[in-house]
Amino acid sequence: MTNNSSNAVVKPDWLRVKAPQVERIGNTANLLKDLKLNTVCQEASCPNIGECFASGTATFLIMGPGCTRACPYCDIEFDRSKRDLDETEPYRLAEAVYRMKLKHVVITSVNRDDLEDGGASQFYKCVSAVRKKSVETTIELLIPDFCGNWYALEKVLDSKPDVLNHNIETVSSLYKKVRPQGQYKRTLELLKRTRDYSPKVYTKSGFMLGLGEKDEDVLNLLRDLRRNHVDIVTIGQYLSPGPNHLPVQRFISPSKFKYFKLFGENELDFMQVVSSPLTRSSYHAEEIQKLMKQYPR
Repeated sequence: MTNNSSNAVVKPDWLRVKAPQVERIGNTANLLKDLKLNTVCQEASCPNIGECFASGTATFLIMGPGCTRACPYCDIEFDRSKRDLDETEPYRLAEAVYRMKLKHVVITSVNRDDLEDGGASQFYKCVSAVRKKSVETTIELLIPDFCGNWYALEKVLDSKPDVLNHNIETVSSLYKKVRPQGQYKRTLELLKRTRDYSPKVYTKSGFMLGLGEKDEDVLNLLRDLRRNHVDIVTIGQYLSPGPNHLPVQRFISPSKFKYFKLFGENELDFMQVVSSPLTRSSYHAEEIQKLMKQYPR
């Protein structure tokens, strides 16, 4: 499945994305532009942007769009400059959730290592604003690692989100290459501390395949996540954003993704494993509402 002339891995047919409904995408994009909000769908070049925007959903990206880290797999803009937080952002975000009539909202952020608390206070304010305006909406936070500042983590958890997500991104042997400013053990500790501090919060993590990992590496990663009390896992195919990013080493077949899903759910007893080539950390995240009814806390 390689192109000998360029040594590039050829994208298989199963990664083709259906053309979205332009009109419905435009409605969501216009609302976000009107409220001056960023989405990870746009900033990170998500392959599911058409489907999500067409259905009126989005993952909000706060404190951005620039990120203080330059991970070689990510398409978000790199910016280490000192920037003040926008005090109106939580209210504009809450207005968007209200106007879009979202039953479930995902709020994530860029890394803000320039801030003392990594932006934990902004997460807290965003959750509070959404709760006041959309009482029935369930809230999922996809957070950075705060450089191991556990007081910042507790600040976020004090906002009482329904789901706390922190992506581990890749297997331990590839961490220095894929996530040089992150730490594999720190990510696992963050997830464990989340469960210890907030037992009622559903924990979630996700990672990419196709960066050079072996199957046994993936199985060990799943075991590590379960040992650290993660409830939900998302697994998707890595797609290189461009020539300046890490190249795809291989495309994983849908059957292999299914194998990892069955291993996680049947052998390790995860609450849910969402695993397919186009899966991303917040893709179909609203399904958590069904799981919350099935596994109440």
